[in-house]
Amino acid sequence: MRTLIKDIRDSEGKEIELFGWVSARRDHGKLVFIDLRDRSGSVQVVFPPNVEGAGLLRLEFVVRVVGLVKKRPASMANDKTPNGAYEVEAKSLEVLNPAEALPIPVDGDGYDIDEEVRIKHRYLDLRRERMKNNLIARHKVIKFIRDFFDERGFLEIETPILSKSTPEGARDYLVPARIAPGSFYALPQSPQQYKQLLMVAGIEKYFQIARCFRDEDTRGDRQPEFTQLDLEMSFVEREDVMALSEELLISIVKDLFPEKRIQAVPFPRLTYAEAMAKYGNDKPDLREDKNDQNLLAFCWIIDFPFFSAEGGSAFGGEKAKWTFTHNPFSAPKPEYMADLLAGKNIPDILTTQYDIALNGYEIGGGSIRNHQPEALKAVFKIMGFSEERIKANFGHMLKALSYGAPPHGGIAPGLDRLIMILQNEPNIREVIPFAKTGDGRDPMMGSPSEVEKKQLDELGIEIKKPKS
Repeated sequence: MRTLIKDIRDSEGKEIELFGWVSARRDHGKLVFIDLRDRSGSVQVVFPPNVEGAGLLRLEFVVRVVGLVKKRPASMANDKTPNGAYEVEAKSLEVLNPAEALPIPVDGDGYDIDEEVRIKHRYLDLRRERMKNNLIARHKVIKFIRDFFDERGFLEIETPILSKSTPEGARDYLVPARIAPGSFYALPQSPQQYKQLLMVAGIEKYFQIARCFRDEDTRGDRQPEFTQLDLEMSFVEREDVMALSEELLISIVKDLFPEKRIQAVPFPRLTYAEAMAKYGNDKPDLREDKNDQNLLAFCWIIDFPFFSAEGGSAFGGEKAKWTFTHNPFSAPKPEYMADLLAGKNIPDILTTQYDIALNGYEIGGGSIRNHQPEALKAVFKIMGFSEERIKANFGHMLKALSYGAPPHGGIAPGLDRLIMILQNEPNIREVIPFAKTGDGRDPMMGSPSEVEKKQLDELGIEIKKPKS
């Protein structure tokens, strides 16, 4: 029966069976030494002359070893590793799979290796200790989140990946529908509409570890596809959502990252106007010591303008074309509802939107929603949408809200950014198992890629060659 390497300390004097990868090899004449690694740890294995095949071992060979666990002499113990006081004296060796020379080393942190090469060989890159620890941290955070919300009566509900293209702030990834030539699904930029529809359905408390897709310019804290914690609650006000979010984040840090220190609890609050005036951005880095990697400075940004002028003049002359600053489903602060419905004093309307920033990154945003159809419709009218376009894009939402929708609100923290900061990584690609490059390519799979003409013909699609 297999023994995990992390458990060999409980097997001193016993014969055990180990499986793993050869991460180091040293030939000392008659004796061959290797460091054997599995996911749980590593240990030194000693091969006496009578064990066949040890001399042929090379880095990253996959092997099975049967041997006796011994305590190393005190003078030879390695106190820098968990199993440094033990070694395994091999009795038999089986090579389960040899390995060719690796295109990248996997024994260091990998920061010095070209990132595209690392992503191309991600299945090897993930063997390194740092990357493994990032995946373990990601798993623990997601499990903690699931337990946290389950204990508070939330239901985890999956929402569709194939949806409808609606204007939500970024470009959609479109999926042609073979069964309806000329029509398209869209991959969701977020589960925003679905989670609101779940509130209409009477679910009251929803969450999801959601995959989101946005066709936008990439940067260190963005990817074409990413993961967020998505949640929504009925019969709540802004303070309820912010308090629950703050409780969750404090608990994650306290339970999973005890080496970290939160600079201020409760989290400080700044209005959008204050943040812009003092820091010049709406995600300020409030750390008192920016050299301290274990210092976490959370803060809330509130009282955002609902609309911004997309073109023309916002204050007279040519009529401005307005767009939402976050998403069109947010409700205004109650004192601005009359102005929203009347379509007046548009630059002054403030929304119930709340963002949370951490060490200079926006890690989440949410709002109380417009649960009355006339209020949501007023948003689109201010944006210049015709009645026909409102009905075509959002008729399903307006209809749903007309059937007794409860007041509701939520938030969607980005898990990739949060884990990136907690793991002291420079970008989110380091904490995403199979990441894209900075320009949205996957060199490992070779995507995006061309497809066969037969597939395009089935979809009724013809590719236009770019003009020279």
